[in-house]
Amino acid sequence: MPIVFTPQERRERIDQIRRFPAELEAALQGLTDEQLTTRYDPTEWSVAQNVHHVVDSHMNGYIRMHLLLTEDHATVRPYNQVAWAEIPDAKIAFLDDSLLIIRGLHGRWSRFLDNLSDADFRRVGKHPDIEGDYTIDDILNIYSRHGKGHIEQLGRQLAAGGVR
Repeated sequence: MPIVFTPQERRERIDQIRRFPAELEAALQGLTDEQLTTRYDPTEWSVAQNVHHVVDSHMNGYIRMHLLLTEDHATVRPYNQVAWAEIPDAKIAFLDDSLLIIRGLHGRWSRFLDNLSDADFRRVGKHPDIEGDYTIDDILNIYSRHGKGHIEQLGRQLAAGGVR
């Protein structure tokens, strides 16, 4: 069953989307290229892979919301996030471009969400990997938590390497 947020719950999640870029940048302060690209835990991605993944994932989330808003019963396309994290540009320490995308995307995303009606948040579509209807509220729920989860993952990675 799709999630239906109250206006206050929705506002809190939109604010999480809005704050995420600054929180991510704070978590990355002072890291060296080696610290960004080292996989301190072989079962986890490097810090850089995590950052580049967030860009890929959040762009997909933003586009999925637009598809649900503009198409009747849109079916969104999944992607292989594990394979994407192994692409060469996902492993580089240079994060400036990804951080720029995150800042711009989250700015636009939060303004987009600020202007949706209650009915817009309940628009339905399908995701091939999720049973039942998939709404903009569902996507908001996923991505408002997704960024925070990756910041926590970065902390675990760095702690495993004795960095923080």
